[in-house]
Amino acid sequence: MPTNPADEGTTVAQPTTDDQPKALKPALESMTLLVAAVIVHDKATNRVVLLQRSRSAKFAQGMWDLPVGKSEPGEPITETAMRELYEETGLIVKAESLKIAHVIHGAWGVEAPNGFLTVVFATHEWTGEPENREPRKHAQVCWVDTDAIPENFVDTTASALHRYLRGGPEVSLDGWE
Repeated sequence: MPTNPADEGTTVAQPTTDDQPKALKPALESMTLLVAAVIVHDKATNRVVLLQRSRSAKFAQGMWDLPVGKSEPGEPITETAMRELYEETGLIVKAESLKIAHVIHGAWGVEAPNGFLTVVFATHEWTGEPENREPRKHAQVCWVDTDAIPENFVDTTASALHRYLRGGPEVSLDGWE
């Protein structure tokens, strides 16, 4: 049986103030942006909800994408997914219906010079009908047949969507070569 070095698996006490652990300063130079995306998959009709970014979007103008967005400070990633899905499409999902479908680790992004980590969730349960709730950011939000996914799609989320639909690898790296 292997033995662990003395410090492995051992909790290290942090200095405390008023019974709270002392917070360490964030390593801003190495911060990775945390992002959530959601694949809303209607298995009965084999369709997914996609959005097309508007020509005035900050990123990927005119391209198709999954509902996706950045995590707010202190926000759990499932809350990010539910919030962004609702803000962009009007669809409501419960945290327990979100299943991890894919993880994307990007070395660089438009708003993430130090990289990003996108947790892509899939859900088969939702309430509401998709609508474009952010028309300045998106040209349209709609159901798309899984055999007709547009080619003009953001590379990272397109890869995650196709891998999910094929039941393939659940982690992809972007820009690390």
